[in-house]
Amino acid sequence: MSLSVNATIKTTENTINDEVKHNWTIAEVKALFDLPFNDLMFKAQTIHRQHFNANEVQVSTLLSIKTGACPEDCKYCSQSARYKTDIDKERLMEVEKVLEAATKAKEMGSTRFCMGAAWRNPKERDMPYVLDMVKGVKALGLETCMTLGMLSEDQAQQLNAAGLDYYNHNLDTSPENYNNIITTRTFQDRLDTLDNVRSAGMKVCSGGIVGMGENNSDRASLLAQLANLKPQPESVPINMLVKMEGTPLSDVDDLDSFDFIRCIAVARIMMPKSHVRLSAGRSAMNEQMQAMCFLAGANSIFYGCKLLTAKNPETNQDIALFEKLGINTETIADNNNEQQVAKQLATAIVDKQHEDLFYNAQ
Repeated sequence: MSLSVNATIKTTENTINDEVKHNWTIAEVKALFDLPFNDLMFKAQTIHRQHFNANEVQVSTLLSIKTGACPEDCKYCSQSARYKTDIDKERLMEVEKVLEAATKAKEMGSTRFCMGAAWRNPKERDMPYVLDMVKGVKALGLETCMTLGMLSEDQAQQLNAAGLDYYNHNLDTSPENYNNIITTRTFQDRLDTLDNVRSAGMKVCSGGIVGMGENNSDRASLLAQLANLKPQPESVPINMLVKMEGTPLSDVDDLDSFDFIRCIAVARIMMPKSHVRLSAGRSAMNEQMQAMCFLAGANSIFYGCKLLTAKNPETNQDIALFEKLGINTETIADNNNEQQVAKQLATAIVDKQHEDLFYNAQ
């Protein structure tokens, strides 16, 4: 047995023994990626069962509350104003419309409602509307999550006070590959936002995108950056690039399916207590590939036909797949009684009933 494999086994044994490692090296991560596929899957599933019910998946719904005209130059994103795509610019949604969508999401089985806005960062004029959305969705008994771009310390504090549970801000790719993908904000900017989120008391949702032309070392480096955060993100979305026409990455070569599954498995090994989300790109995956991802330790998905602007499997397709695999949806405790829900909902929308809540958010 080679030295690298021995070292990898030892590292994995430490993880199984309930140690969360925060000093991963790229070499150690690459050694995990290089394991024989069956060995990697076995280790990932073993660790997964140490911390989670292997037959439960957390289900979220993602809603775009403000679409298009983003000033950033992320090369994968159809919402960037810099690229000619077929995405229409839309203003910030009305609070009531967001709450209607959240209600439907809960009826379909989602336990977390995520709201995304195509901003570099929220402006102060946006914050009252955004905070009312958080309060209203929270009052429905759902977990709340937002992704609004970069946050200041004060904005993070406001969101936490409103009841936001999770804030999503992906690292996207490795530090070494970062400037090939984005130049309008730095890798450190992303880390600073995560620090503001954590300091405010919210949970962190942070992952990345694979299949953007990066190499194996980049994927290892991305996962090392995520796993070395203290504490590790509670939610880690692993996205497979959805190629959008008009963006610079629309013609990049497809990522091999086994390489993607390996990313899921390595993420599970490195971040044993985090929910690993099988995120964007599922519309291009058949049932067998998705099942392999669940076996590798993925235990979170998005319900719904669209993720911001990218296609996603229909909810009924996910339900059918769960039935085939014997998977149940993860539940959360709902401590709100009917009177509390009614009171919180009334507070969230009382000042908005007679306003036109669509406004120019640019």
